[in-house]
Amino acid sequence: MIIFLIISEVIYVASLLPWLIVFGLSFMSFDNGVGFTNIAFVGGIGLYPVAVLICSILGWVYRLRKTRILLSFIVFP
Repeated sequence: MIIFLIISEVIYVASLLPWLIVFGLSFMSFDNGVGFTNIAFVGGIGLYPVAVLICSILGWVYRLRKTRILLSFIVFP
């Protein structure tokens, strides 16, 4: 199970480079003005690394206790 966690962490880190590009481009949604939908869009994209970090920490915490909970945390982001 530890190998599965390490592989998932590598995939998460590799996914941060495309996320950075998408996050930078998402600010173009403010070209038409500032609105709630634009703020929610950029905020939702901006919270992806937070979700990855929280799920990674919880995955490592639950690695020995409950496999089903571990898999739900790893698959979520």
